[in-house]
Formats: sequence, structure tokens, C-alpha cells
Amino acid sequence: MNFEGLDPGLAEYAPAMHSALDPVLDAHLNPSLLQNVELDPEGVALEALPVQESVHIMEGVYSELHSVVAEVGVPVSVSHFDLHEEMLWVGSHGGHATSFFGPALERYSSFQVNGSDDIRQIQSLENGILFLTKNNLKYMARGGLIIFDYLLDENEDMHSLLLTDSSTLLVGGLQNHILEIDLNTVQETQKYAVETPGVTIMRQSNRFFFCGHTSGKISLRDLRTFKVEHEFDAFSGSLSDFDVHGNLLASCGFSSRLTGLACDRFLKVYDLRMMRAITPLQVHVDPAFLRFIPTYTSRLAIISQSGQCQFCEPTGLANPADIFHVNPVGPLLMTFDVSASKQALAFGDSEGCVHLWTDSPEPSFNPYSRETEFALPCLVDSLPPLDWSQDLLPLSLIPVPLTTDTLLSDWPAANSAPAPRRAPPVDAEILRTMKKVGFIGYAPNPRTRLRNQIPYRLKESDSEFDSFSQVTESPIGREEEPYLHMVSKKYRKVTIKYSKLGLEDFDFKHYNKTLFAGLEPHIPNAYCNCMIQVLYFLEPVRCLIQNHLCQKEFCLACELGFLFHMLDLSRGDPCQGSNFLRAFRTIPEASALGLILADSDEASGKGNLARLIQRWNRFILTQLHQDMQELEVPQAYRGAGGSSFCSSGDSVIGQLFSCEMENCSLCRCGSETVRASSTLLFTLSYPEGSNSDKTGKNCDFAQVLKRSICLEQNTQAWCDNCEKYQPTIQTRNIRHLPDILVINCEVNSLKEADFWRMQAEVAFKMAIKKHGGEISKNKEFTLADWKELGNPEGMLMCPSIEELKNVWLPFSIRMKMTKNKGLDVCNWTDVDEMQWGPARAEEEHGVYVYDLMATVVHILDSRTGGSLVAHIKVGETYHQRKEGVTHQQWYLFNDFLIEPIDKHEAVQFDMNWKVPAILYYIKRNLNSKYNLNIKNPIEASVLLAEASLARKQRKTHTTFIPLMLNEMPQVGDLVGLDAEFVTLNEEEAELRSDGTKSTIKPSQMSVARITCVRGQGPNEGIPFIDDYISTQEQVVDYLTQYSGIKPGDLDAKISSKHLTTLKSTYLKLRFLIDIGVKFVGHGLQKDFRVINLMVPKDQVLDTVYLFHMPRKRMISLRFLAWYFLGPKLFHLYFPQT
Repeated sequence: MNFEGLDPGLAEYAPAMHSALDPVLDAHLNPSLLQNVELDPEGVALEALPVQESVHIMEGVYSELHSVVAEVGVPVSVSHFDLHEEMLWVGSHGGHATSFFGPALERYSSFQVNGSDDIRQIQSLENGILFLTKNNLKYMARGGLIIFDYLLDENEDMHSLLLTDSSTLLVGGLQNHILEIDLNTVQETQKYAVETPGVTIMRQSNRFFFCGHTSGKISLRDLRTFKVEHEFDAFSGSLSDFDVHGNLLASCGFSSRLTGLACDRFLKVYDLRMMRAITPLQVHVDPAFLRFIPTYTSRLAIISQSGQCQFCEPTGLANPADIFHVNPVGPLLMTFDVSASKQALAFGDSEGCVHLWTDSPEPSFNPYSRETEFALPCLVDSLPPLDWSQDLLPLSLIPVPLTTDTLLSDWPAANSAPAPRRAPPVDAEILRTMKKVGFIGYAPNPRTRLRNQIPYRLKESDSEFDSFSQVTESPIGREEEPYLHMVSKKYRKVTIKYSKLGLEDFDFKHYNKTLFAGLEPHIPNAYCNCMIQVLYFLEPVRCLIQNHLCQKEFCLACELGFLFHMLDLSRGDPCQGSNFLRAFRTIPEASALGLILADSDEASGKGNLARLIQRWNRFILTQLHQDMQELEVPQAYRGAGGSSFCSSGDSVIGQLFSCEMENCSLCRCGSETVRASSTLLFTLSYPEGSNSDKTGKNCDFAQVLKRSICLEQNTQAWCDNCEKYQPTIQTRNIRHLPDILVINCEVNSLKEADFWRMQAEVAFKMAIKKHGGEISKNKEFTLADWKELGNPEGMLMCPSIEELKNVWLPFSIRMKMTKNKGLDVCNWTDVDEMQWGPARAEEEHGVYVYDLMATVVHILDSRTGGSLVAHIKVGETYHQRKEGVTHQQWYLFNDFLIEPIDKHEAVQFDMNWKVPAILYYIKRNLNSKYNLNIKNPIEASVLLAEASLARKQRKTHTTFIPLMLNEMPQVGDLVGLDAEFVTLNEEEAELRSDGTKSTIKPSQMSVARITCVRGQGPNEGIPFIDDYISTQEQVVDYLTQYSGIKPGDLDAKISSKHLTTLKSTYLKLRFLIDIGVKFVGHGLQKDFRVINLMVPKDQVLDTVYLFHMPRKRMISLRFLAWYFLGPKLFHLYFPQT
């Protein structure tokens, strides 16, 4: 290969790429440090500081051989002789590590270990070097490549480590435990408790582990159990250093004096055979470091911080003649180490210099050192220059050396991860026009790209990756243009894809893999699905509602109880609140409040869903409160102590949600009017001018909540004393706090949204600063920045920086009623929880802790008008019933999409697309105060004879015989069932270009007739229920050819049928389901769905599935009748055919 003509400039080294690795000369540096030091332009010493030529190193006597600058002006914190190679490692207070090769101290490698903490101990291993900082253990190759980075708890303060074997490491510090870490798995395997905290030095012999404590004690621990076997109380002040050799232990430290701690010039020496102290050894220097240097004898090297070094025997007398002086550049010596061969001593001073003392001119650091690998020198030869601007330049002209070694790009598997190139998203036009046959999709080529060519963009921004991740994976929404924006997929508005089979082939399990039931969104005014789920997962409310039953035809409490019963029975299948919403639409107050949306407004998204759901929240609580007041309190709802659950004139809803208040109006004339009132929920009142304050003023949620509860405002009011309207100051004082605190957020404008956004940013900055970080203006934090703040897993607040963003809402709040009718509100953090503990007697002190149970948020989307979702903390009782486990978990409820989420996601509100609407806080240990048993309120009397609603009394043939008391069905009895329906709204569909029909919205059906037939007994085959259901809604199509229902049959004024209310017939069917009968019929799944009933599968015998063959179509009832009854009977029952 010809190397002639190669540019000699290629041999020059490139400038440093990392600014942290380029030391800068300190302006206050001692000028004597720079004598005889050759520096490059970056300020790095290129050669070691040579000793004067007149110095002669005598064999067997330690003398200074070399001095070198490790890092200019930065004190050396630790030094360590490599146990495997001829290298000396030095760590600085700035977290920088430097290695020097051989006795000449040639710089080998230099890299940053930690950005803020000092390096406290270094340990060499066969494949790399271990570095210990305050709360970080880092294993790096000798060249600087990170092998692993183990983050400890941020509260840890580590000082010492001890390698017990090739794969086990002990780490100790100022805390009261020592960690055992397996280096193979990089995991903590044991945590040994330490009776005396503060283990700063650890040594090992063949008998014991030795732990030196900051209190001056040295404990001897068993090698297997780590239990304390002996303990030496060496010094009354503190321990400085100790070392072990053979049967001797020598230590130095500080003693307590009246003026403080003083360095003790007596070395404490202990005999490990008799486990007692022997004669202390008096030295002539102030000992700070000591090491055994066992060459011919077990002599000790005692070092002072001023640079004096004395050698002596541990059992003899110290001779002042054995003292020599180290000449540090700085005022103090900071570290000291002895090589494994005992031929070299290393000292590090406070100005960043390292001094090497040896007892021979050519020392070796280890008895047997392996060869050190060096970087290959740059080969300079003459090669012709290559013009990179030429597109046709062949790359084969670049000389590449032939090598059999591992390439630099072949990183170890432990330090790399496969990152396959992500496929680009499919064109939206293809998705829109695609037809599916089985699992294969076909679409015409939109001609937007070249044939068989897919361009890749190698550099994609983060936003593009985020947008790509939002492409829907299911067939939902493929008929429309997929919108790619910041809203996560699980928060988008979900819709049902209808086929010719309706909902039978729609995969609800794709959206809900839990056993909890979702709610279908296609029913009019189903925007309240999320609030229904919130009320359901309030255990006292659920039990109360299911125990309620009254005679009103349209009672929201009754219908809500029926819906809750369906949610209880469901095992992951979605339910629909059609009957509840039907009763909801009939209430005049709901229409007056604007809660009834027209189909056009609901489809176009014209209504403000956030305001709508907050008004609905107030309406439903008020309505349930009124419904409960009309009935006597059920016996099942008595307090645990036997006292009444609520007072007369009140309801259980009032007991749970009502807050008693005193409203005071003070006129400027001095007249004060006080009146008592109560409210079921509160509305947040934000500070004035909050949007104009851009300084980021901190305002806790508890402060805003207190301001909203104890509201004080100036308004015009009538004054009886002045007999006219006057400006008054109205204040509100709390007399009794509710068990469930309901809060409407009222974020209805940019002003409130900016306030939430600003408080979240302030809370984020405070959380970062709390953990040792600093945030500059407009700074974006990266994962590397976060790791420098400490171990995320050890945090009490949040384990990662992503979970701190957009969080202002606390998980718990603490309220206290004061003696002067005041209210103290504060955020209740995990730290408070640890200090107070599980206080069950909190109410005795007037202190109440409320835990966040649910948040309802408005998902903004200009395309669809947005949607409403709920984050709900599902309690233990619900998991016990559904899954047989006892735990609590946060879930996202988005209609029929249910997904477990992290708890921090429930309080993260990105105001660009996720706006809080309603908050539910429940008092701690709420469920323990109530008897939560459910007693079925439906009795057998519902099956007895009842009067018809039809006013027109005709003596016509009766079509059924009601059940008698002796005919009441039992478990397992057969009941034939058939239902007929009418259409309230026609289905909405579109015709595609290929002639196929696509259903956009199915027709809305209403049950019109229900018939039940006896399946056994003397009257077998005779109906006992044949009810026509009265309806007040407009019927579009009576479906007479299928149902037999004619106009007028459902009108109470002119009907001649046995007309009843839907609620009355519904109670009959519910009683039959609860008693355990088995229903026989054809297509019962659709019947029960329209009737709004959830029937267990083992109670249904459906001939549709009974005579269904796999991979074949469903068989109609007409064919079954023709096949089993024969042609004659078939034409008798079906004369129209």
C-alpha cells in the first residue's frame, strides 16, 4: 500500500471535544506550582515534574522520584495503585479521574466520573476501575468507557467500599446500613444494619471485616453473617485511619478536648489474638494516615497532613530520626496510598499535585503486572490528497489497515442496544381507501411516491416520532383522516366501528383488558359516562344507590342503581346507560340547565364539555339528594355504632357530600347578617391577577382551595338596617366538613389555564431544586441532567422527571377546623405521611386527611370537539370482587377504553390538550365508617297482577295470566322470553363508491313489548308477562311487520293493551334474573341489550347460538320453526309466509 504523499498534518491530534476534560489554570494558583512544568496551550501538563538531578535514590530508603499535576488547582481526594497494571489512579474533588503509567507518571487516561460530587474511593478490578462518589457507584474501563453506572438512594452519603471477592462489593457511609452489591448482576443483594452509623473505612482479614466509624469505634464483624464479634473504642473524638496486618491493628484519630477535637499523637494498637489493646505508640507527627509496609518487618508509615512522614515498628519506640518530609505544592496532604509491592508511596495534595516516593530507582507497583494496552500511534505516510467535494470519488481510495482485531464499532452487547430503523407511517389516503379481506388490506396506489420506493428520513425530530406513535393501531377511525398531534392515543375520543353484524364482531377487548365494565358512547347525552364511573367507584354511593327503590317512573337514583348493578355483573363487557339517560332526558331541570344536547350539537362538538360536565355534576348530586330525601333511610344504612346515618330531613347523599356553612354579610353600616346553608360541592376561586403575574409566584393548591371554601367577596346586597342595597362583605365559615369533597375546577378561559400552567411550572422548578438541581430560564432537562441529580428511584415525590412535569395537584390534603370557626388547609405529602403515620384517631384532634380519588378532565380536540375522560383510583373492594386480589390502582376510563395508569398521570395536566374539570377527594378510612352491605330492594310482589295504564277499558281477551304466590319461580326454572322494539332514531349510514354501506351511527331502539312464558308447572306455555311499554318519546318507525306494534298501542290515552312503564317491567325481569331463572329465546343478546339488562351467560339458552355451527351464518327463527314444527304448523303460526 502506498503511503507516499500523505499530509503530515493528519498526524496532529484533534482538539478536545469535551470541555469538562480541559483543566483551566486557576488565577489564584501558587506560582511555585508552575516551575519546571511544561504546559500545552490548554493548560495541561505534558510531562511530569522532574526531581532535581542532584537527588540520589538510595536502595531501601524512600525518596521522592516524581511529582505530577493531576488537575490544576483542584484538590486530590483519593489515590490508588492499580492492582493489575503499572498504573496510579487519582480522583479529584471535582469528580475527575486521571491515571498515570509507570514510575515516570506518564498520563494514560483522564475523564469525568461525576459532574458535582468528589470521588471518595477507587478500587481496581481486572476489567476496569470502580469509582465511588456520594451516591453513585460507577464501573469504567481504564480508557474511560462506562461499563455500568449504579445510582444509589439520593439520601445516601457513601464513603467507603470493600471488595470481598471478585464479584461482591460492600459499600458503607454515614447511614446506618451497609449495602452488598453483586457486580455480575449490578443489583443490591443484602442490606446489613449497622448499630453505630458512619462507616467511613473498611478493611478485611482472613478472620473479620473491620469497620471504622466516625465516632472513633472500630467494629470486627463475622465474614459470613456480618454480625459484630468485637468492638474497640479507639478514640473519644473521631477516627482518622487504621490498618490491619497479621494479628495487629493500628489506628489514629482525634480525641475530645474542652476546645474541641485534637489530633491524638498516640497510635492505638490492638492484638487480634487476645482482642485487647497493647501499649499505645507515641509518634512525633500529627497522624492523619497510616499504613503497614511489611517488607522485612511490620513497620508502620505514619503521615501527617502537613507533609511529615515517620516510619516505626508498632511494638517499639518511634525514632525522630526516621522522619522525612514530603514537599506538597498545596498546604495540605489530602490522600496517601501504598503500592502492592511496597516499593512506592503516593501522596496527593490540596493543589492537585501527586508525589511519588520510591525506595528504588526503577520501582514496580505490583509483583506481577500485566501489560498495559496503549493507543496505536498515528501512521504518517505520503498519500495523494482526496477531494471530498467530488461526488464520483471512489471510497476505495481511502486506505484502511488490515486487522483481525475487534473493530471500534463492535461495541459489547452490554453497552449497546439494537435500534432498528422505524418504518414510516402508511399514507392516510391508503388507509382511507383500503378494503380488508380477512387480515389483508388492499388499496389503489395514490401515486404520491415512486413505485417500490419508500424514502427514509435519517434525522427525524422528536416531535415526528411522537406523532408517529399516535397512529391508531386498530381499525377505528380509518374512514377519516387520522389526526396526528400531541394527544396520546388512549385519551382520544373512541368510536365504535359498526359492521353488518352490528356490534357482534367489534373487539372491545382491544380497548379493555381489565374485568371492569366500560360504557358505550353512541347514546345521546353519553358525555356523562365518566362521571357515572366516578360515582360507581365511590363505595358508599354505590351501596346506597343500589339499595334505593321508589315508585317514581323516572327516578335517577333508581336508574343509576340498575346501571350500577349491570357494572357489578359485567366481566369486562361494556354496558350502556340508555335507561338512565332516558330518565335523565325527561327531567325538566336538566333541560332548563342546558344539560340535554341536541344530536347535531353533540356530533359537531359545539357544546363546551368542561362546563357541561361541571353543571351535570352539580345537578346529579342535587337530584340524588332530593330523591333520597323523599324516602325513609333504608335499614341497611345505619352507622357502625347503631346510630342513624343521617338526621331527619337529610339524606345519605347529604351526609356524604354536604358541607354545612355560615354565610355572613357585613354592611358598611356595621349591620351583620348570619344565615346557615349547605352545599354539595365547591368551585375553585382563583387569585385575582394570576394571569398577569409572570414572575412565577408559588401558590399551593391548598391555598386556592381554602380561598374557595372560605370565600370572601364584596357584593351589593340588601341591608335591612339601611333598607336599601349596599356594598357588603360576604364571608363563608365552615361548620362541618363533608366526607367526600367535590371540586369543580372552572378552567373555562385562558386566564385560569395560564394559572394552572404557571403553578405547574413553579412546582416543577421547586421539585428539581429540592433534589439538588438548578433550573435556568428556558432550560430543557435531559435524561443525563436528571441522572446527575441523584437516583430517581429513591425519591419520595416522583421517580422521574417526566412525572414531575405539569403537576400542581396534590394527592392528599389535610384540613383542620380551628376553634374560631376557621379552616386550615395544607398539602399532605409523603414526608408528612411518614412523620404522622397511619393516624386513625385523626378526627379526635379535628384533623381530616382527604385523598384524591378521581379527576375528570376535558381532552381538547378541535376536530371532534373533544371528549371527557376520568382518572379513578379503584379501591380494594372492587378488585376483590372482580379479580380476587386486594390492592389499589389508578385507571383511565375513556368510555369503553379502560387502562391502568401510573398515579402521577392522574394529576398531570398539560393545558394544551388536557384540562381538569372535576376533582373528588374522599376522607381517609371513609369505608370503615359505614355498613356497606347491599340488600336487594326488589321483592316478589313485582310479579303479581297490576293495573294497566291504558285509560280505554275494553273487555278484550287477556293475553297472559299473572303468577300466583304458589307459582313463584325458583333457581333454574325455565322462562321463555321475547321482546319487540320500535325505532326512535333511524341509523346514519353512508354509501361508499364501491356500493357497500358503512354505518356511522346505529338506529336507536326502544323496547315496546315484553312477553315471558312459563317453562314448567301446570300452566306451562302460558305467558305470565305480556306488557306493552309506554313511551313519551317520538317513535320514528313502529316496525309493525316484525313487531306487530301499531300506532296507538303505546299511547295511554287510546291503547287497549296492558300498558305499563318501562321501570315496572324492568323490575320484573330483574327479579327473575336475581332469583336465578334460565331464559329461553331467540336472539336474546340483542333483546337484553336494548332492554338494558346484564344477564349472566349461564342463565341464557339462546337458540341462535344453540343451533349455530362454526364458520357458518346464524340461523333465523323462521327456519328453525319450519324445521322443527313442520310445514303445516309453520304456516299456522306464520300465515304471512
